[in-house]
Amino acid sequence: MVTLAQRSGQGMGGEPRPGGDQDRDTAGEQSILEDRDRDLRIRKLQEMMRNAVIGQEPPDDGIAEPGMVLTVRYADEASTETFLLADREPGSDGDIEVCSPSSPLGTALSGAKQGEQRRFQLPNGQMMTVSLVRAVPYTTSSSPDR
Repeated sequence: MVTLAQRSGQGMGGEPRPGGDQDRDTAGEQSILEDRDRDLRIRKLQEMMRNAVIGQEPPDDGIAEPGMVLTVRYADEASTETFLLADREPGSDGDIEVCSPSSPLGTALSGAKQGEQRRFQLPNGQMMTVSLVRAVPYTTSSSPDR
């Protein structure tokens, strides 16, 4: 016969038993949370796959946006720097430097037209001016090493 104390995870003296219902409840809650997180991740991935745009280059309109190779000039410097405005894929080692669109520089340049100047904040708090010299869609031939 199972007593009320045994069902509640307590021994005969009212003390909690190791491995009682309380432990099972905690493990059960953890399992439910893990299942929920996994299901949310699956739904997010399914949505990304349904809305994926594959092999479509951004328009060659000279406007800085993800997928474009940008050539910029900082403040009063004569030299330029070229990089791809995109999120780097984990484990990828491309031929071209990559700047995230969510970085301070990427955020400042997003939507800029060739010839425009934009300002962004450096990690030390100072402001930097950058000019967009050129923006072209990324192709293997737009990489600086090719």
